[in-house]
Amino acid sequence: MAEKQLLLEVVTPDRLVLSTEADVVVCPGVEGQFGVLPGHIPFLSALDIGEMYYRKGGQVEYLAISGGFAEVTGEKVTIVAESAEKGREIDVDRAKRALERAEKRLATTKTEEIDWSRAEAALRRSLMRMKVAGR
Repeated sequence: MAEKQLLLEVVTPDRLVLSTEADVVVCPGVEGQFGVLPGHIPFLSALDIGEMYYRKGGQVEYLAISGGFAEVTGEKVTIVAESAEKGREIDVDRAKRALERAEKRLATTKTEEIDWSRAEAALRRSLMRMKVAGR
């Protein structure tokens, strides 16, 4: 008898990033990281900026996620993200440039007009993209 698997779909406003079977899915929820196995009770969770991964057989694949929602049923995990990239798709040079820009913005004096939460989110996204690309 074959092992039960989940259908994992990751979508953004621009594209379908991924549609595959998975043994386990782990996501960065706003309340903390959570994992899903086949047969999990249904729930909906907001996602944070972070790394998600799934395992299929002995293979683990990583994705960089920038917010959104996860809908879990017993057989399916649907990720609707603001942005999502597979680790091998990430442009590391672009991520480094974004990190430098974010650090520069955050290092400015408080007298300048700056959206601190936006700059901090850009910094977190850049660091996370570089981490996922390095896996």
